[in-house]
Amino acid sequence: MENWVGVVIGIALVVQVTVLTMLFIQTRQTMQQVQKSVADLNNKISPILTRVQILLDDTQPKISTMVGDAAHIVYLARGQAQKVDRVFTEAADRLRGQLVRADRILTGTLEAVEEAGSQFKHSLRSGWICCGRGVLLRGAMSRLSRKKNFSSKSQKNLTIKQNAPAKLAHFT
Repeated sequence: MENWVGVVIGIALVVQVTVLTMLFIQTRQTMQQVQKSVADLNNKISPILTRVQILLDDTQPKISTMVGDAAHIVYLARGQAQKVDRVFTEAADRLRGQLVRADRILTGTLEAVEEAGSQFKHSLRSGWICCGRGVLLRGAMSRLSRKKNFSSKSQKNLTIKQNAPAKLAHFT
């Protein structure tokens, strides 16, 4: 039985060596294929990388200049925006002051117009009352004159009496 165990161990050893050898050969072939693929890839990518590097070398100063210019533009724009804000604020303050001044003037004017209207209304009412009395008296006089045929002397006396209420109305 000892021989049988030794034969199995020997066969197992030969199988293991064969498997390891085949694994080594396969790994070597795979390594060669990977190296060949990497070399092909390197050959294809290398010119592209070279062009990109040249492009970056050419554009890098331009990009730096553009960034610097953009920063300067932002700085100037900020300053101009502050100036515009200041101008608009001052203009708004001046406009507000002018509006207050115009409001005061307009208010004073409206108060004066209202006062003048009130005085006019009062004087107009007084005048209408006087005129109304005069019209009533004239109407009454004309009716009386038609009825009684007054003389011109009596007409003059009535005219004087008609003017008297108008003079009295100014004192009321």
